[in-house]
Amino acid sequence: MATKIPVTIITGFLGSGKTTLIRHLLQNNQGRRIAVLVNEFGELGIDGELLKSCQICPEDGNGSDNIFELTNGCLCCTVQEEFLPTMQQLIKRRDSIDCILIETSGLALPKPLVKAFRWHEIRNAATVDAVITVVDGAAVAAGTFASDPEAVEAQRQADDSLEHETPLQELFEDQLACADLVVLNKTDLVDRETKARVEEFIKQELPRVVKIVESCEGKLDASILLGFQAAVEDNLDSRPSHHDTEEEHDHDEDIISTHVILDRAFDPEKLRYQLQTLAQEQEIYRIKGFVAVPNKPMRLVMQGVGTRVEQFYDRPWKPQEARQTRLVFIGRDLNSFEIESQLISLTN
Repeated sequence: MATKIPVTIITGFLGSGKTTLIRHLLQNNQGRRIAVLVNEFGELGIDGELLKSCQICPEDGNGSDNIFELTNGCLCCTVQEEFLPTMQQLIKRRDSIDCILIETSGLALPKPLVKAFRWHEIRNAATVDAVITVVDGAAVAAGTFASDPEAVEAQRQADDSLEHETPLQELFEDQLACADLVVLNKTDLVDRETKARVEEFIKQELPRVVKIVESCEGKLDASILLGFQAAVEDNLDSRPSHHDTEEEHDHDEDIISTHVILDRAFDPEKLRYQLQTLAQEQEIYRIKGFVAVPNKPMRLVMQGVGTRVEQFYDRPWKPQEARQTRLVFIGRDLNSFEIESQLISLTN
């Protein structure tokens, strides 16, 4: 165990706050040399670039060389294509790495990824220290997954033709079932009573006793997130999944990613309103990206979950960098043409 690189898998649904959590951890690494593997959904990488903007590069090298992006959509389905070569590359650098963080896409199942650590190419050099599941407390409180579980169950019992569980519900449950720690994020957006109700709901979904910690903007100490020594790959029997009896699992193929790149700046408030309007008109689960703002030297980060849109400035635009607005949309049956048309027609 002592010679193996500890790997922490950060999972969680779209927009739960995984990237924010990792970014805070990198900025408060307490001297740890951390490599990050980011699994994006879609062709346009946002999360990896956001992590590279943490501005914590060591003086003797380029810190962004420790951040690897996989854009194949889902690690649980494609671990042999990009994941294995990247892990082998990291293993060769084991003397200069204290730990590895893997941020899965919001659509990935954690358990198949953990099983990859049983492969002989990885097993003797790396171990899964823990699986951390990040939950958007406000989204769960709003009924994203089960607004009224009793009513849903009553409907299910009354009508056998109803689908018992949506793909998103199964995914949420599988991410919880594999967790060594649950981070209940965005607790600042709900009151005490609602937060208690969400915690109770999560406890009912967990197959065993797992610690739940509250978080606002992912601000948790590294000592809480690292050092579990759980060797998860050797302890999968206690982590049930809806797909344990399947050779392969299927994602909802209607969930797609599309992106818009525009060589123009936007007024943040007008853009926010337009994005909220789009989220009401289409079934958009997640919005994320960078925005150019008129007369601002800083790059604006916009992140949305449903109709809730957050924003912050992460760093100055680089001298040779194109001041583009780049946004990624993840959702079901998205009309890419309509999304781009509405943004192009927006005036400052």
